[in-house]
Amino acid sequence: MTDYPEEFQLDKIYEVLEKVRKQSPLVHHITNWVTVSDCANIVKVFGGSPVMAHAKEEAADMASISNAVVINIGTLTSFTVEAMKRAVKAANKKGIPVVLDVVGAGATKFRNETIKKLLKFKIDVIKGNASEIAATAGINVTTKGVDSGHVSGDMVEIAKKLAGKRKCVVVVTGKEDICTDGESACLVKNGTPMLSQVVGTGCMAASVIGTFCAVEKDYLFASAAALVCFEIAAENADKTSEGPGTFKTKLFDKISTLSDISINKMKRVEEIKPCRK
Repeated sequence: MTDYPEEFQLDKIYEVLEKVRKQSPLVHHITNWVTVSDCANIVKVFGGSPVMAHAKEEAADMASISNAVVINIGTLTSFTVEAMKRAVKAANKKGIPVVLDVVGAGATKFRNETIKKLLKFKIDVIKGNASEIAATAGINVTTKGVDSGHVSGDMVEIAKKLAGKRKCVVVVTGKEDICTDGESACLVKNGTPMLSQVVGTGCMAASVIGTFCAVEKDYLFASAAALVCFEIAAENADKTSEGPGTFKTKLFDKISTLSDISINKMKRVEEIKPCRK
């Protein structure tokens, strides 16, 4: 394991989780209808307070009283796009973090155009799998609906360039997760293949990132810390699960019992040079 720059604060991951538990940040979602309940539950078991307000008539008002906004384009409609724009605009005005989960980017013209519209606002974290992030970066990729397709090229460099261009944090989820702000970058190596066997774990990861960003202003550190905690809980759940169904139930249970001892013992994060100065 390498030495980490002070900014990564890897020994303080549990402190961010404790902030979530003590502050119970309100996290406003306009998210995937397939996984909306899972996203709400994952925020709740981590200690946050979820709200799912999709109506354009109240999206801005809800964002204005929230601590973070999570936008997920998994089940787009024309009226949810308008609600997303209003929520993000309100979040920008208030100065709270916005996480954009670019689900299915590259699959359809509608999704690609929606991403372009949302990126006209300030987005603090862009999250997706390899092909979704590549498509968002303008690279031609073949997608499989919402599953990651093959990407030719160095995903770390693709993510760093996108982060630099958009002046945000980019998170690429996969066997090893990439987190970068365009300069510093790290790999989160926790997790289990069982995460890919349950629909919605990617959406849940975005919700956890939003929850951690609500209490930690270093969004690179917050994103990495969120993934470490989420994926350590997944590893623990997988140890005693009998399959995808019991795994999902045990995942929620293991999140609620995360401790500083288990996090410090199990975290696997690798710094990618160069790091911040």
